[in-house]
Amino acid sequence: MQAIVETLFDAVYLATVVILGIVMILKSKGRKQYRLFGIMAVVLGLGDSFHLVPRAYALCTTGLENFTFPLGLGKLITSVTMTVFYVLLYYVWRARYHIKGNNGITAAVYLLSALRIVLCLMPQNQWFDAAPPLRWGIYRNIPFALLGLLVIVLFYQWARSQKDTPFRWLWLTIVLSFGFYIPVVLWADTIPMIGMLMIPKTCAYVWTVLIGYQAMAQENRKNI
Repeated sequence: MQAIVETLFDAVYLATVVILGIVMILKSKGRKQYRLFGIMAVVLGLGDSFHLVPRAYALCTTGLENFTFPLGLGKLITSVTMTVFYVLLYYVWRARYHIKGNNGITAAVYLLSALRIVLCLMPQNQWFDAAPPLRWGIYRNIPFALLGLLVIVLFYQWARSQKDTPFRWLWLTIVLSFGFYIPVVLWADTIPMIGMLMIPKTCAYVWTVLIGYQAMAQENRKNI
């Protein structure tokens, strides 16, 4: 039953974010923020597929324990693409609110992103082992969490100050995604049920993509 339910959920999720992303790219009509949002959604879906597709195949065949290498490789790729996701989201913020300068913030985004990717690539992560060390899961997620916090603060402050109704809850979607993700990193290996939090975490990312898509669709209707 888990294999069927999880596979269907993941298939719907991946198809939804990739399709919405492609539609946003095609219908952005030269608006940078929506083209970036579309690319961001596609990166999210394709990146997650490297982990979710092997996982679905493993669940539906001989079990996760027999797919250690492809699952580990998928997690590594997903970790990198999720970092790219937040860099793109940062540039959505810059495009939407016509931000100029702020080189210090940009430098912080690139520094945290680079540190996250370097930590992900370190062999000490033991991605291809059945029981990788928890401490490296924490190490590589520290700059990732700081990057997420930075993006949360930026969208919260600017959506509020600009009375940006379509984007007023985007900061919350990121808060929720990290709120559900952090317990999984810390305790899923010892309490397997904690892994179920990946479902609401995934829903939070879908909400993020829907915010961008609905904002674009609303603008398109006004311009007809």
